[in-house]
Amino acid sequence: MRGWVLSILAVLLAFASPVQICADEDVKGINALTEVPLTQLSDPGNTALGQAALAVRAGEWKHAETPHFILHFFHNFVAAQAAAELEFYYHAISTEMHSDTSGWERKSHVYIFENSDDWHAFQQKAQLDPWTGGIHSEGNLYIIRNPAFKFEGRSLGHETAHLVLYRFFGAAIPLWLNEGYAENSSIRFYSGLERQRGYAMLPRAGMLTPANYVPVAALTSALTYPDDVTKVAAFYTESERLVAFLREQSADGFVAFLDALSHGSTMQTALEKGFGTRFSSMDVLDKEFSEFAQKTLHSMAGN
Repeated sequence: MRGWVLSILAVLLAFASPVQICADEDVKGINALTEVPLTQLSDPGNTALGQAALAVRAGEWKHAETPHFILHFFHNFVAAQAAAELEFYYHAISTEMHSDTSGWERKSHVYIFENSDDWHAFQQKAQLDPWTGGIHSEGNLYIIRNPAFKFEGRSLGHETAHLVLYRFFGAAIPLWLNEGYAENSSIRFYSGLERQRGYAMLPRAGMLTPANYVPVAALTSALTYPDDVTKVAAFYTESERLVAFLREQSADGFVAFLDALSHGSTMQTALEKGFGTRFSSMDVLDKEFSEFAQKTLHSMAGN
């Protein structure tokens, strides 16, 4: 499978600058995906959100399959780029989580919109919040990609992490951990993806100020995002920093910790399963993490 990803990435490297779309056809020479009719897919994807997506410009969608995904799209070259990134992230996360998915039969569906009008039409049909800009639901992704830009940042990596965690560990992962790992892995793996494309890029995390710091007990017990929208970014950043801190203790221990939390363990029990006696209490974790967060903030502020 990794060879498949690298062959697609080779195509992307040849078209690293913005591309002008032809009105009636895809840009010739970069149709890297083999298109198949909807009725011939290994799984047609009959979820309510999937049907709402295909109802937008019904009849114009194209379809293809990769080793782990079924893609629905309008332009082949747009889907080919997304497919390469999806498989890249999937391979990286599954390797990191020591998860073997070779026995899985059902692939995840990815619906790729290309403009804001179509996306807004989908939002209305699916009754989504108007600020939604890409979602994971029931093991499937719904995203918007601007065909004029070949490299669109790490948002796809973030959403792919949600999808893969859902498939590996189910829907019971705490909110902070789900978002924190999605942020952390997308930062690390997008940097690696850019280096494969020939760019010198180091992982760069978000900024958190001491005034925005939330004690670990409060952060990890949150069931919803902050009511104050100005604090949402800080929630994501601190969640990512806590994931980074725990992974720094032990990458394998972090996987055991995540697995324990996703299967109903308390925070303290999950810490013991992942890190043994390293953190004797939540207060010990909070003290060490707050020092780590301040240190990394100072380091980032100096860059």
